[in-house]
Amino acid sequence: MATLNNYLLVSGLLFAIGLAGVVLRRNIIVVFMCLELMLSAANLSLVAFSRCNPIHGLPDSNGQMLVFFVITVAAAEVAVGLAIIVALYRARQTIHTDELTSMKG
Repeated sequence: MATLNNYLLVSGLLFAIGLAGVVLRRNIIVVFMCLELMLSAANLSLVAFSRCNPIHGLPDSNGQMLVFFVITVAAAEVAVGLAIIVALYRARQTIHTDELTSMKG
């Protein structure tokens, strides 16, 4: 049976992979996907804590409800973020972060 430590280890690894992708990658699409991976790692740890913290014999649902709000905000973030990425690509013809040095067109 999986324990809380196993879930937190996987969550930490996912978060570390996402953080490394944000820091090391130069493609803005990959950076955006790594940010989403970091949000998924946080969601995994929230669900793990809520499942492993029973209240009166039942799992605590507060963490799982918070995950639904995080997923909702992440969906809005994806819509706005992809719109910004498309606008940047149309204006600059590149999606590499080191070539996007100023906000001027």
